[in-house]
Amino acid sequence: MNHEHEPQLKMASSHQCCYISPEGYRCQQQVETHSINESIKENFCFWHDNSEIKTASDLAEQLQKQAKTGQPLTGFSLKRAVLTELNLVNHNSQDGYDLSYADLYHAKLCGAHLFHLDLHGASLMKADLRNANLHCANLEDCNLLGVKLTNARIENVTWGEKLLQEKKADKACRENNHEEMLDFLEQAEEIYRNLRKTAESQGLFETSGYFFYKEMVMRRYQLPRLSLQRIISQIVDWFCGYGERPLNVVLFSLLLIGLSAIFYFFLGIQSGEKVVQINLSSTLYTNFISFLECLYFSVVTFTTLGYGDLVPIGASRPLAAFEAFTGNFTIALFVVVFVKKMTR
Repeated sequence: MNHEHEPQLKMASSHQCCYISPEGYRCQQQVETHSINESIKENFCFWHDNSEIKTASDLAEQLQKQAKTGQPLTGFSLKRAVLTELNLVNHNSQDGYDLSYADLYHAKLCGAHLFHLDLHGASLMKADLRNANLHCANLEDCNLLGVKLTNARIENVTWGEKLLQEKKADKACRENNHEEMLDFLEQAEEIYRNLRKTAESQGLFETSGYFFYKEMVMRRYQLPRLSLQRIISQIVDWFCGYGERPLNVVLFSLLLIGLSAIFYFFLGIQSGEKVVQINLSSTLYTNFISFLECLYFSVVTFTTLGYGDLVPIGASRPLAAFEAFTGNFTIALFVVVFVKKMTR
């Protein structure tokens, strides 16, 4: 598995600090000697310099002071930094501090207060966030591979629709790079599994259910496209979203009942001595009533009630048998999925 972290920083010139984000090369700030004093220039470049590991014992305090100056924190290089109990809560604003695209690879952030912090595009790969407060933080497009989140508060965190690794897997797929795609999918599955376990431990069952669903999707995408295992996995997703989407079962049931009713309407069913089916010579109202009878028959067949007032004939018989079997299975599946959701 290829473990990589970003953004990378480099000095474009003696007067300019730049970094490379997932969006491409960008300059954080032009530092002109004639417009800013030397100490401020050195301070700015210190935070963006990734050529050495920052090991100062008071680094967390320095970073807090830097944040309070109002200068941007974007692209800071803090790999392997010891930032235990760091407090980056912006009490004077509704918006949190902006630490987007920062490099926090292997950083120690145990017990850090990161409420509402914007970490968009940052690398938190293998970062230690145990007991940290990430409530309302923005972690969209973060590299979360190997991050430690034991007892970390993750309520209302913005994760984005897709993980960074998912987006890279999509790109690799479009470029027909199968090996790289599988590697990124494996990383995404690992991250979702980690997030699921963290959410479960905190009783965030809706969130953990979503992460479990995404974990299973990532696992499915790693299977050969036309393999039986992948096809079965896809069917389970359609039916119930891997047990996390009971509404899928309801929608499937309604679809099957409706489609079966249409087939019965054309194939015909028996009501006493009368055949109920479409009749082009009859009025629209008469055909509508016949369709409602077919819809009623479809419902009682799906639920296996079998009142006996309507019976299938001819080609309707195998369809009725299939609908009854599928209905039994679907109702049982709905009960299992619904109970699973309600008993969490």
